Amino acid sequence: MRNLLIISLMMLCMSCDDARVFEQYHDFDEEQWKMAEKPKFDFVIDDPSMRYNVYSNVRNSVSYPWSRFFMNYTLQDSTGAVLKQNLLNEFLFHAKSGEPFGNSGLGDIFDHQFLLLKDFQFPYKGKFTVEYQHYMRTDSLEGILAVGLRVERATK
Repeated sequence: MRNLLIISLMMLCMSCDDARVFEQYHDFDEEQWKMAEKPKFDFVIDDPSMRYNVYSNVRNSVSYPWSRFFMNYTLQDSTGAVLKQNLLNEFLFHAKSGEPFGNSGLGDIFDHQFLLLKDFQFPYKGKFTVEYQHYMRTDSLEGILAVGLRVERATK
């Protein structure tokens, strides 16, 4: 029931978004992200003359046991060539107080959006893929409910 409410609210919020080119989430079973699970997001760029912002979306509960979150991301073209690769290093909670960051609409669940690429120009039109892999020191990340990708047209 809770997931249905979350999806309904997300769809309502996203329906009025003209800048969005792509947005999708990957939900984790048992509310944990296992190291072997590497979510992939495939999207199409139709206009390579435009610039785009690419964001990583992270949804966590207060049961996430650390303040920081580390994740590798890789951007590939349709041939598998790596265009960008980097480590995302962000705080989900305040390091000293433990106060959660992000937006919450449902009590103990928080949504974050982290900028991966700003004003990025794709080299050509076609299909691209972003793959995530968590980079923590444990096999399973308790409290990570979902990760997502958002690609939007950059505004001036």
